[in-house]
Amino acid sequence: MSILSRYAGWLHTRWPAGKVEPLPEVAEDGSTSVPGLFVAGDLSGVPLLKLAADGGASIVARIAADPTLRAGSRDALDLVIVGGGVAGMAAAIEAKSHGLRFEVFEAAEPFFTIANFPKGKPIYTYPAAMRPRGALQLRDEVHPKETLLSDLREQMVRAGVAPRIARVERVEASREHLLVHVAGEAPLGARRVLVAIGRSGAFRKLDVPGENLPKVYNRLHDPAEFSGKRGLVVGGGDTAIETAIALAQCGAHVTLSYRGSELSRPKPDNVEKLRALIADPAAPVAVEEPTSERVTTSTGAFMRRGAPGSLLLRLGTRVREIREGDVVIDGPDGASETLSNDVVFAMIGREAPLGFFRRSGVRIAGEMTRGRFLAFGLFVAFCALLYDWKAGGHLSDLFFSHGWFPFSLAAGAAGRGPLLRTLSISASSPSFWYTLCYSLLIVVFGVRRIRRRQTPYVTAQTVTLMAVQVVPLFLLPEVILPWLHAHEWLPAGLSDALFPACDYGHGREFWRAYGFVLAWPLMVYNVFTHDPIWAWLAISVVQTAVMIPLGIRYFGKGFYCGWICSCGALAETLGDQHRQKMPHGPGANRLNLAGQVILGVAITLLVLRVTGWLLPDGNWIERNFGAVLEKPYKWIVDVTLGGVVGVGFYFWYSGRVWCRFFCPLAALMHIYARFSRFAILSEKKKCISCNVCTSVCHQGIDVMNFANKGLPMVDPECVRCSACVQGCPTGVLSFGRLDAAGAIVSVDRLRARALRS
Repeated sequence: MSILSRYAGWLHTRWPAGKVEPLPEVAEDGSTSVPGLFVAGDLSGVPLLKLAADGGASIVARIAADPTLRAGSRDALDLVIVGGGVAGMAAAIEAKSHGLRFEVFEAAEPFFTIANFPKGKPIYTYPAAMRPRGALQLRDEVHPKETLLSDLREQMVRAGVAPRIARVERVEASREHLLVHVAGEAPLGARRVLVAIGRSGAFRKLDVPGENLPKVYNRLHDPAEFSGKRGLVVGGGDTAIETAIALAQCGAHVTLSYRGSELSRPKPDNVEKLRALIADPAAPVAVEEPTSERVTTSTGAFMRRGAPGSLLLRLGTRVREIREGDVVIDGPDGASETLSNDVVFAMIGREAPLGFFRRSGVRIAGEMTRGRFLAFGLFVAFCALLYDWKAGGHLSDLFFSHGWFPFSLAAGAAGRGPLLRTLSISASSPSFWYTLCYSLLIVVFGVRRIRRRQTPYVTAQTVTLMAVQVVPLFLLPEVILPWLHAHEWLPAGLSDALFPACDYGHGREFWRAYGFVLAWPLMVYNVFTHDPIWAWLAISVVQTAVMIPLGIRYFGKGFYCGWICSCGALAETLGDQHRQKMPHGPGANRLNLAGQVILGVAITLLVLRVTGWLLPDGNWIERNFGAVLEKPYKWIVDVTLGGVVGVGFYFWYSGRVWCRFFCPLAALMHIYARFSRFAILSEKKKCISCNVCTSVCHQGIDVMNFANKGLPMVDPECVRCSACVQGCPTGVLSFGRLDAAGAIVSVDRLRARALRS
């Protein structure tokens, strides 16, 4: 392994990089991109029965309270509910209590998903203390499948709700209302539609020869039917583990095959049950299969002979082929192995029914349609023009040469008093208007974020970000310092040390005050000067080599990225509702290392700049540094990556594209963060593997992989935004600190999540 590979692994790629399943775009109130069409239940992102019931009932309550509900055609129903599961039935019972005219459509039978669970499967109803809105209730924390199903059906009958067994193919928006297209029937008009069909799409495929043989199943109804059979279960989630355990306990001889090197998604209780059926979960062992033929398991294979069944766990394996009497699997080393086999259970989940939503015109999260590509391209082009103007490119010359607004307006203020003269001079520069608009965006969207999130942590963080942006990054360089200078209230020594004289603007380079907040190498221009500015060099050293490392040591990289940096401020405010659009997975994780390349370039330029100062006057570096080295760095890194890409990608790929992939200061802080005591702590027993924490991570971190194992999340990419902590439906996560041995020493008191009741 090369030095670069080892460095990449140490820095970041050593951690998992889970992907996020595409789902329809659903707002917090259940609404979608189609007016009047709502989504509740599993497709809203959290696979919890209580939250499904609460969501269905809450959406209907809001629909019933809408004064515009009965506008339009009198022939249309008030509401059509698609799906007869927990969310759909809770919605139907709520609709009946409000006197709405409604219809429920179910393609199979009420509570079909629960009815198809294996016999005796325990079903958890988290959060334990939560009481869902509406009449449909789930009372105990754990139910056997049959008990829960009987109770839910009884509540449905008692409420007088009877679904129609029919398949809805799509929903169409018409001028007056929505048209619900039911298979074999005329379209049905509805003022509102609630879709609660869960992940009812097609079963995921193994894509191997023999997958269509009759012995291959996607569901397990009665494990006792397979007693004495040689079975293969494929998958690494709760369903796969529960299937393997149930089969083994009923006398089957089971091999559980999972492509990953560890089980990271199942509930802790299921993992414990699996371990109880494994002889030695710490190392490979030699075992005897039921045929009494002695074999040695490969790496990651563990087995226990049951009475009368058995269970063999094969990690890091993939199915190559399924045949009538056996199966072929590939091991972690790529070697193939043939196993005698009677039955295969491909328990790898179902796809979300994205086709239904596409046919209905509902946007899919992260899916780039032709219209989105066009909007994305136009916005990136706008950002290119904007940052060319801000950086003094061709557009800047155009504005100045023609005296366009707002510069003509600003010039009219000259001569009207010290403050107006100061403002008029500042306003003659693009940086004034750009920073003013930037600050306004952060304030406006910051207030919206505080109102939306409503946690003490978000409030404190957002107010701090707004204050830092408005005062030291706008008012100080653009208003306060020029105003003090105009009154000759700035000490000459301070001005000479920090703000050299110039022949433009206020006669002093007050823009260098950005360096009080934007540390090197995010802000390189106070360091990459023709002659050294010793005060800024000292400030930069203290910031980058002392203050930031100390802050990261105790509070993580988010100490700067989440609470101080102007780039982070815009990402956490304007980008707050787009954080779920960040690309996830191994490919995106490897792209994180681009920032290390840019950091390497910045360090190389620093070394050259210092060398140029040390060499005799007139040396090549001194003569060419600005034009040959600094200027390309400015246009490629600051303008293109930091501006055009960093802002241009906001509404399509989240607001942290620059911060995650390209920022050289963030890349340096990743190194510091490897020595940090900060971590996101997790309570393993509470984790339900819903993947919400991963899906909302601005930085693409696979937070769930840590939480499911009960491990502290110490990925250096974390910017401490708190979205994962707040979004977790069962309160698994919290901010805290570890000691050198990895033990928890403290938990943050500033609450970062809203308590659910």
